[in-house]
Amino acid sequence: MKINWGTGLVVAMALFVGFILFLVYRMSTENNLNHDLVTEGYYQKEMELQDDIYAQQNTAAMEKQITGIKNDMGYLLQFPEGYAPEKIKGKVFLYRPSNRQLDFEIPLELTDPNLLIPDNRLLDGRWNITIDWEYEGKTYRFKKQITY
Repeated sequence: MKINWGTGLVVAMALFVGFILFLVYRMSTENNLNHDLVTEGYYQKEMELQDDIYAQQNTAAMEKQITGIKNDMGYLLQFPEGYAPEKIKGKVFLYRPSNRQLDFEIPLELTDPNLLIPDNRLLDGRWNITIDWEYEGKTYRFKKQITY
């Protein structure tokens, strides 16, 4: 049986369209291919952008910055000396770009200048840490991407 070029072209186009439909179906139904890259309340966060910019500028103007160290017990955040730990109030938000169910928030109530994020709460991989805190009426925002 001999196939002319018109029939071959139609068969090739049908196979291509079938392949594309298969990929669309697979990408929309596979759970391990689902990545949540946008947070809830996206537009509300956009409205708070200028306050965030001021808080980040306050953090950048600090003489010493917050540091983070991975140790056996978890991830240790060290606040700079010169700030009374009992006056620091706020929250620490850990965002996992690949899985929204792993995101969590820790209230920031310190008795010493260190905060330990327990090892059992952090899985290996990338995390975005955001610390929103207030000290003597001035707001601060610290952001860092870590690979745990």
